[in-house]
Amino acid sequence: VQLQASGGGLVQAGESLRLSCAASGRTIRSYHMGWFRQAPGKEREFVAAIGRGGVPTSYVDSVKGRFTISRENAKNTVYLQMSSLKPEDTAVYYCAASNTAWGTVHRAYDMNYWGKGTQVTVSS
Repeated sequence: VQLQASGGGLVQAGESLRLSCAASGRTIRSYHMGWFRQAPGKEREFVAAIGRGGVPTSYVDSVKGRFTISRENAKNTVYLQMSSLKPEDTAVYYCAASNTAWGTVHRAYDMNYWGKGTQVTVSS
């Protein structure tokens, strides 16, 4: 599976962005999908994940209530709607796919495929 994230940009605090992750080469129907992010000098961090059929979903505490992950299997695409953005959300955002157990989707090293990241910068 080849993954390509897009939709990043520079926004002010409080604004919104929607990231997209387009897959090719194979349908994503068989994969749990996740978003991770990495800020400069920090380790890659789990952000959100969504199950094969759209449920369940999981979020890191710091984005709960502000971010929403969704997927359109027919379009082979996963989304991350980000609202009420904060400067601490600034990072490179990566999408990833996993064909392992749901319980591992928050672990970067358990994801099977990665896309190139998209930069999100939130100014204060």
